[in-house]
Amino acid sequence: MKDKIYIFGHKNPDTDSVCSAISLSYLKNALGFNTEARILSNINEETKYVLNKFKITIPSILEDVRLQVKNIAYHKDFRININKSVYNAFFEMQNNNMSTIPVVDNNNIFLGSFAMKDIAKQEILGDSTNLYTKYDYILEVLEGKEILRFKDEIKGNITNIDLRSTTFREEKLLDKNSILVVGNRYSIIEDAINNAVTLIIVTGNNKIKDEHLELAKKKKVNIIYTKKDTYETLLKIKFANYIFNYPYQKGIMTVNEKLDVSDLNEVINKTKHSYYPVINNKNECLGLIKLSDLRNTYPKKVILVDHNEVNQSVDGLEEADILEIIDHHKLGILGTNKPISFRNMTVGSTCTIVYELFKENKVKIPENIAGLLMAGIISDTLMLKSATSTKKDEMTINSLSKIANIKPMELAIAMFKAGDAVKAKSIKEIVHMDFKSYTVDKKNIGIGQINTLNSKAILKQKHSYINFINKEAKSDKYDIIVFLVTDIFKDGSYILFNEDAQSILSEAFEINVTEGIFLDNVMSRKKQVLPNIMKVLR
Repeated sequence: MKDKIYIFGHKNPDTDSVCSAISLSYLKNALGFNTEARILSNINEETKYVLNKFKITIPSILEDVRLQVKNIAYHKDFRININKSVYNAFFEMQNNNMSTIPVVDNNNIFLGSFAMKDIAKQEILGDSTNLYTKYDYILEVLEGKEILRFKDEIKGNITNIDLRSTTFREEKLLDKNSILVVGNRYSIIEDAINNAVTLIIVTGNNKIKDEHLELAKKKKVNIIYTKKDTYETLLKIKFANYIFNYPYQKGIMTVNEKLDVSDLNEVINKTKHSYYPVINNKNECLGLIKLSDLRNTYPKKVILVDHNEVNQSVDGLEEADILEIIDHHKLGILGTNKPISFRNMTVGSTCTIVYELFKENKVKIPENIAGLLMAGIISDTLMLKSATSTKKDEMTINSLSKIANIKPMELAIAMFKAGDAVKAKSIKEIVHMDFKSYTVDKKNIGIGQINTLNSKAILKQKHSYINFINKEAKSDKYDIIVFLVTDIFKDGSYILFNEDAQSILSEAFEINVTEGIFLDNVMSRKKQVLPNIMKVLR
């Protein structure tokens, strides 16, 4: 499957950014890409109305695009079930050039880790006679042959008799818990069967006499043949043990798949481990990461719409792989480490550009996507009243209205009414509903804008808004904060601002700008407010 590409607009999503992201995602998928439209925060009431009208699900929020553990080419699915054998674990590690492997239960829940050093430690210091395993695991380790099987699971103490038969009988060394490893000592084999031992392993390609086999069937004694000699059998059979019957390491430090790589590096610097089991939020083990894996990362692939500045985009953008940008704003300071496709046009809406892309790629626009594109243009151009509107926007709306079978003005009125959320939200929510930050000559500028049919409601609370804006400027270190209350039917905006910005705004608009003054025909933050401020600052 092709890598997922995330398409999204700016941090404070408006109708244009959301609708252009969804529409572009549809186009890209039609062209064979694997994309998903996302938003960076909750959408406003106008956009909710539009998505609901055209029966589009609200995209999920993309919190950030930082590199995470899951974006590293670690050893995925490298783990072993605790009910597997030590022999299985050894070869899993050897075949993957690893010295440790995570241990999981039947549901892949992480339990600990098993390492080569655990095997070595057990061999030198541990009990080498205890065996708890499956019959099949013994066959595997000894390359054995099944002769008699009465149990699928074998548990007991490994015994090798090197005494004389008479001495052996006097000592009574065999019982039902014994696992006898023996060659061609038939008298000992007979005695073992009579004592109903758990298992007899006959080594060196030797065979049991027919009468002894018949007796073993009656006594239900398990029997295995192996070509290996007794010494090699005794050396290897212990590796048939279940992993849980061997000491393994519990309480090992793990890393979550969603951990940022920057945080992982801090963990590594503190703990100095070579390996870290990777888990998810359910404590399921996904594999193992080792230090050398950090050289192989796969950044998240993204396409930006309706913005091209870092401070307006998703957190961690510098760690992502930016494939494409489609925008209608001024060029920002965003840099990439390779050439990309950058489509920037002097139109009033990103949706206008996306419409052009549909035409260029000869992809038919569905009715609901046409409705989204139309809504995005209406919103960003204030139904073609904004100074940013162009003839191309107008022509695009007319073309889309025929596909969507909707009259533009009817859609515009319904959208603006739905989005007029003055009564339902707090001052902070209203100011930040469509708020963008800019940096000009080391000056931090914030410009918020609300399009409303009820500007009087905001102006009644003018002083509360001014107090909030002044506090916001000081706490967030803005040199200038401007809040535009754009009255759609009056073709202009009322302006509120922080007290330190008055002289700059007065110079920018060449009038004495006071709190709440109405600026006739000023409806575009991008084309009429920000450029005027930039001229003064520069």
